Amino acid sequence: MSVNVERVRRLGLFGIVTPLVGFSLILLAISTAPWFSWTGNALSDLGVSGLTATIFNGGLIATALCMMAFSIGVWELTEGSTLGRAGSGALFLAAFFLLGIGVFPETVEPHHLIFSVAFFVALPVSMFVLSAYMIRSGMRDLGYLSVVAGIVAALVWALEWDGVAIPEAVSALMAAVMSVILGYRMRKWGKA
Repeated sequence: MSVNVERVRRLGLFGIVTPLVGFSLILLAISTAPWFSWTGNALSDLGVSGLTATIFNGGLIATALCMMAFSIGVWELTEGSTLGRAGSGALFLAAFFLLGIGVFPETVEPHHLIFSVAFFVALPVSMFVLSAYMIRSGMRDLGYLSVVAGIVAALVWALEWDGVAIPEAVSALMAAVMSVILGYRMRKWGKA
């Protein structure tokens, strides 16, 4: 079998769109929550009630669906590579966990906590595994950037925080950088 270049290009668009959808809707939810504090809250506090919760939880679900589509494109891109397939599988799993965060808000415990922890573990794991694939397949610059992004996404949790909104946002931002760059490259895949 060979890589379906057109599918890789089409699904690469979701690598660019996913962070735009996610961050736009999170910021919109924050704009409806004057009580929200970056240093004292978790982003998931936005998903508890009212319009803010509808925007936030709907945004996470939409972001997760876009991320799933992107991970399918990465799966297609990594045809023939066990390492690449493991990384794209971990990315799909992270998207599934993000979907769970949106479906089960903070008020639904322990489900919400399980999905949240699983997401913030699976996200850097997917970056590390994909970085190894990228380095081996000749995309060294993106592979090394992915290693650094994964390290930042993981280590930000080692610092002490009153609330977890900042480490959540930093982890998501690191994944967003990788998603946009890889998505852009996928859009250009196979072009001279």
